[in-house]
Amino acid sequence: LLGDAAGSEKIFVNIDYLKPGGRSKKYHSHSKQEEFFYVMRGNGILRMDEKEIPVKEGDFVGKPAGKGIAHQFINNGADILQIMDFGIREEEDIEIYPDDDLILLKKQGMLFRPGDGIVDWNPDPNEE
Repeated sequence: LLGDAAGSEKIFVNIDYLKPGGRSKKYHSHSKQEEFFYVMRGNGILRMDEKEIPVKEGDFVGKPAGKGIAHQFINNGADILQIMDFGIREEEDIEIYPDDDLILLKKQGMLFRPGDGIVDWNPDPNEE
């Protein structure tokens, strides 16, 4: 957590180490958080936007915010996959986890399934 160590409030910088067979954070997208990834060592797969893209040392990938682009790294190699992950901290970010059908409201710490909504609710206070 290099950004935290440097006292950064707006930008995060992390170095992730994935063991062979390991995966980064579950497949997810962001509503507001931009991220960039630099593969520092090793090789693997970037699962992004329903595609599996081979990645290797020296590759750089940008992921814009608000486009619904889900992403996750998978280490299918024999060595550690080391990735520098950096971007903008966004308190109001909403994370969507399509594999688990979950939505996380980051600031509120609320996690829910879209299908768990209230049925037959009406915002009109005059309707019965």
